[in-house]
This record gives sequence, C-alpha cells and structure tokens, in this order.
Amino acid sequence: MHIELQQAMQHLVAEQSLNLKEVSRFTPVDFRLGIQYLVAQDQPDLAQALAEAGLALYPLSEDILAISGLLAITREDWPLAVEILQDLVSVQDGRVQPMTYQMLARALACNLDVAEAHQVLETALQKWPNDATLIQERNAMAAVQDAMPASNLTN
Repeated sequence: MHIELQQAMQHLVAEQSLNLKEVSRFTPVDFRLGIQYLVAQDQPDLAQALAEAGLALYPLSEDILAISGLLAITREDWPLAVEILQDLVSVQDGRVQPMTYQMLARALACNLDVAEAHQVLETALQKWPNDATLIQERNAMAAVQDAMPASNLTN
C-alpha cells in the first residue's frame, strides 16, 4: 500500500470518521487496499463506510464491487451481499469467474432465496462445467436442502 493511502487509512482509524473529500482522490484499487487494511485493523464499520464511499464514487468498479461483496458476506449482511454481487456479475458480463458465482449463490442461500441460488449455480456450471468448487457448492446446497424438514404447509 503506498504511503499516502496508508497515512489516510491510519488517519481514518484514529479519527473514526470518513471524509469523502479526502478519499475521493483515491482509485478503485486504493479503495480495495484501504478496505482490506481496515478489516485487518479490526475496523469493520470504517471498512463498510469506505466501501460505501467507494461504491458512490466508482459504482461500476469490479475491484470495489468485489471487496464490498466480500465485506458484506463477512458482516452477514445478506441482502447487501446479494445486491452487490449481482451488480458485479452484471458489470463483468461474460467474464464472471466461478468464485463470484459461488459467493453470489451462497449469499442468496443465506438470504433464504435457495431457488435463485440453485439457478445461479446451474448458470455457472454451464460456463464452468468442471469447476470443483461450483460442483461442491451445488452438492452442499442439495445436501442441506435434503436435510431440512418439510413444512407442514406443503401439499
């Protein structure tokens, strides 16, 4: 991390506040590094504030969308994780990697949208049919779904 960014992150931690004017000079890569630094410093709320600032400044940045999606997952903010990861998939268009699909499917499942999670995995497996991580994720979701008791409200 370059010195100016590191100093800004240290100032951010010390002040416990975010100055948008101060951070607006940074690039999407700087935001990603700053968010990683804040998480490593056990400052998840400041990391979230920096992620939100980064998304406001660079809403189509793959770097910021990816790190913000990971941050939302670690915070177990499933609706936000789903929203950000869907944006990432949209921005990446035909270049979506298996891990992005896996993270989106898991966020959807944790957000109790299991059917959509399965659909995401099936779409991913059409593009990446031999990806072990995607296959394992699909199998794990199926096993969890099979282990869940059926509702009394089903026909």
